[in-house]
Amino acid sequence: MVVAKKWVLVKRSEGYPKETDIVLQEETLPELKVDEFLVEAVYLSVDPYMRAMMPRSEVNTTMIGSQVGKIIESKNPKYPVGKYVIGQYGWRTHTIVSGNEFTRILPDLGGLPSSLALGILGMPGNTAYFGFLELCKPKAGETVVVSAAGGAVGSIVGQIAKIKGCTVVGIAGSDQKGKWLTDELGFDSFINYKTDNVEEALKKAAPKGVDCYFDNVGGEISTIVMNQMNEFGRVAICGAVSYYNEKEIPKVPAPQFAIVSKQLRVEGFIAIRWTGRWMEGLKQNTEWIKQGKLKYHETVTDGFENMFKAFVDMLKGGNMGKALVKA
Repeated sequence: MVVAKKWVLVKRSEGYPKETDIVLQEETLPELKVDEFLVEAVYLSVDPYMRAMMPRSEVNTTMIGSQVGKIIESKNPKYPVGKYVIGQYGWRTHTIVSGNEFTRILPDLGGLPSSLALGILGMPGNTAYFGFLELCKPKAGETVVVSAAGGAVGSIVGQIAKIKGCTVVGIAGSDQKGKWLTDELGFDSFINYKTDNVEEALKKAAPKGVDCYFDNVGGEISTIVMNQMNEFGRVAICGAVSYYNEKEIPKVPAPQFAIVSKQLRVEGFIAIRWTGRWMEGLKQNTEWIKQGKLKYHETVTDGFENMFKAFVDMLKGGNMGKALVKA
């Protein structure tokens, strides 16, 4: 019998999650049935969307999330012992999976770390690839602004924009991230929203206006950016992390005037829209990595018992690139 550990949402958080909202529990798993297999977590993802989903999640259920795991026992010939898989198993150390549940065997990453399947070669990578290219449709010579540019998605968007010949401005919350963005990832400029006057800094960084905006944050920053966009600019709305931990949604100037007067194209999206083309994004991002055009950084927290800490650190901007927990 295997004793699994799991993090359970026992109370919907108000503001930043508290230690009493998500608690570590144990569960004794039953014996495997025919077509089932047992997965042991290797890497687990922590992402902003998890906080956004908490108000809609059932209390006393396991926190949602994806993981890379190893099959350690199996009664399903399609999923043999020793294979690595990717699945939406949540914050668990061990999971019994039925053969008809969504699980993907980890593809050959060409010697790259398996953890990348949760980052640049997984959902964040395809979120950046499809969300930016399909919705913003960047053209060489245009100016692109990326908010939350130091995170898993934003850091990839900015690099893809450079590959496409754009001028890229990244907005993030620390000078350390800014140095990484400009010195290593090739962003043309950086704005620290905590210490800079974003409106004035953006005028200097993008004197000819902004053509494309990849929005991860919403709120005041996004209103400022939209007001400095050129006519027929395009906005891809990926998230609104500035709101996720607020007890009440802040009252900020609405961007509708800018949207109308500048005739902007604004579209929200979820990456699973491109499920039918999923491997296209992964293959292209892999190729760019091997060509040295795409770089990545992982902020890895050791120990399943530190899932909550890693989650809150990520929500407060403590990560550079993809935030992960190594079980």
